Amino acid sequence: MSGTPHSQKILGDRGVERLARLRELSLELWRDKAGFIGVVLMTALVVMALAAPLIAPHDPGAQDLRARLKPPAWMAQGSTAHLLGTDHLGRDILSRVIYGARVSLLVGTAVVLLAGTFGVVMGLLAGYRGGRTDSFVMRWIDTQVAFPGLLLALIILAVIGPSMTTVIVVLALNGWMVYGRMTRSAVLSVRQTPYVEAAEVIGCSSARVIFRHILPNLTSPLITLAILEFARIVLAEAALSFLGLGIQPPATSWGLDVATGKDYIFRAWWLVTMPGIAISITVLAVNLVASWMRLISDPKEREKQFAIKAAARARKQRRRGHPVAEERP
Repeated sequence: MSGTPHSQKILGDRGVERLARLRELSLELWRDKAGFIGVVLMTALVVMALAAPLIAPHDPGAQDLRARLKPPAWMAQGSTAHLLGTDHLGRDILSRVIYGARVSLLVGTAVVLLAGTFGVVMGLLAGYRGGRTDSFVMRWIDTQVAFPGLLLALIILAVIGPSMTTVIVVLALNGWMVYGRMTRSAVLSVRQTPYVEAAEVIGCSSARVIFRHILPNLTSPLITLAILEFARIVLAEAALSFLGLGIQPPATSWGLDVATGKDYIFRAWWLVTMPGIAISITVLAVNLVASWMRLISDPKEREKQFAIKAAARARKQRRRGHPVAEERP
């Protein structure tokens, strides 16, 4: 019982430290307006996808031929019952855009997890072990990069058939190589560092050295890469669905909606424009978040930004005739 207050004090100090770190990150996010906008947009997209059954005004698959090709509510002949209009089958565009977010976020998350996990493990093994393991992994990556991704997608689709699972498998198979190459190059750069050599000297196993000492130091570039790859996956899923190789009706997808609306682009521009805007906003938000994550997780980038801000403040003080004090990060 005598140790209980001490344990509570330690836990309390850790909680205060984490709270201070969270507050610091929030302030940095608020200062970085582009990153703040990206986080707000991504949060809105995630909430929209999770709460789709609650906020969608209509069933995305419900057809009403009497209301087909209705324009958005702000145009002549538009209706507030369909704020973004309807498609050639009378389905509500707003509801389809809301439900389409579910597909894009689910496919993007699943592909990043599968491809990232496999690629990082292969890159760690190749960079740490070297020799034949490194040669085998890198030749595998080179061969698969040279193989056309669309042809691989067609082969898998011919065997399995188009579905969301197929899209995830295809994109994961086509996307793990970038993780493998980046992880291998990062491991090679830290392979001979003192902390890795010290872990080997004291008898740590290879698995412990790789996953407890090397991998945590690769978190910053890998998180940034994963976020950027998420944006690429959203575009790739939309492209596959547009080509008819991805999500199939009656499911809803932004790329599928663009494909079905392309024949009406001059009569009903909103069929293509609305899902296209949703894709653009998602990719923009992900890229803004990736830029902010790279800034806060990379010490070199933080020092660079601090130097730029310090130089700007110094110039401003010189123009005002005030003495300039030396600043340190």
